Amino acid sequence: MQSNTPGIAPVQAEARATPIRPKRLAAMINIALTTGGVQPTMCVIKITALKPRPMNSIAQIERYPVTAWTWNHPGPVKIGSEEHKSMFCRMLLDTFDPYKPAELEWPELTGDALARITGMPFWTVAVETEDKASVHVAKQAAQTSDPLIREAIELMAFEEARHQRVLAALVARYGIVIEKFPPYVPTPRTEWNFMSTGYGECLDSFFAFGLFELANRSGYFPPELVETFEPVVQEEARHLMFFVNWVAYTQANLPMLAKPWFGIKRLIHLASNGLSRLGFATGEEDFAATGKDSVGIDIDLGAFVDLCLSENARRMGQVDPRLVRPTILPTTVRALRRFIPG
Repeated sequence: MQSNTPGIAPVQAEARATPIRPKRLAAMINIALTTGGVQPTMCVIKITALKPRPMNSIAQIERYPVTAWTWNHPGPVKIGSEEHKSMFCRMLLDTFDPYKPAELEWPELTGDALARITGMPFWTVAVETEDKASVHVAKQAAQTSDPLIREAIELMAFEEARHQRVLAALVARYGIVIEKFPPYVPTPRTEWNFMSTGYGECLDSFFAFGLFELANRSGYFPPELVETFEPVVQEEARHLMFFVNWVAYTQANLPMLAKPWFGIKRLIHLASNGLSRLGFATGEEDFAATGKDSVGIDIDLGAFVDLCLSENARRMGQVDPRLVRPTILPTTVRALRRFIPG
């Protein structure tokens, strides 16, 4: 395989995997890491990196196991270096899962299960949010000059748009009514929009990982439906890993005088997204306190926070430890955990 970056050797990734459900084994091997002191049985598989390809051929790429990824170049990697750039870009490109929304198998839902899925009030917001995210990411790709980073961001935009198609397929399958919304026209602040989307997903996904596992454990949704959404959830984890490494790489390579403003932008996006999700912008209750009650299981807020921490660590722990991780929210939550009941 030819690398897109001069001086960087071809990449091959090694994953350790154990299947979660036999049904998806033929399509995907999900990676189980040690959580809560339980050591799963491991087997070793090989993942060969993709060749550079035009984005319009992405749906034809052969399916192969995804999720866990390790760069086979030993030794430390300096943040902001060419090696770091190749590492976080290839992480996203090499773990692409070419599933097609039209081919997803939606389970038959009746009675209470159907009422629960159709009664959730956020489907319009979810579809609209994915639409905005895909536009923001695609605009960022278009203005990115580095060919390897551009290829990775193009893939990220493709996956964000695919998430919207997955939601559209779910809405159509179960007769969910969503409000019509006008086509989204972004502001011309491309990098600002991209960073806002990235930091928003960092905050959303921390709790979403916990909610997804909580829904799985509680049986609030049928296992087949949870299984269908697993690729989308794991893609979000990959996007977060790419984004925080892009941020670290970008800041490291800015001129000295530009670094402070970029750092300020990071703080602004963290603060604005954090306040909106805590309910300060809308006056509503915060996501962590209310989200856990939406999946049909009685659990203390502290126990739910612990689940979010463990799920975040599990999903983020499935890629090379030399890559940067989202740390601000997990670190803050751990510091506040002693004050949270449960």
